[in-house]
Amino acid sequence: MVNGKSCMQCGGIMVEGYLLDHGHLNTKMGTVWVEGPPATSFLSGLSTENRAVFNVQAFRCDDCYFLEFYTTDRVD
Repeated sequence: MVNGKSCMQCGGIMVEGYLLDHGHLNTKMGTVWVEGPPATSFLSGLSTENRAVFNVQAFRCDDCYFLEFYTTDRVD
């Protein structure tokens, strides 16, 4: 989806998209940003307990392929 954003590297058109993560049993999920350094959890691999978690919005330049990421809404 083209949205009028310009690439900060080359001035090309930025196209909206998303990063795809594969979870348990190949479940497709979007990527999230988690506050702080990674903390391991015995059962889940990485812990997000008591941390801010936000969805990630991604844009790719149609000319130079530069990627740009923004956090959007908070995940509860």
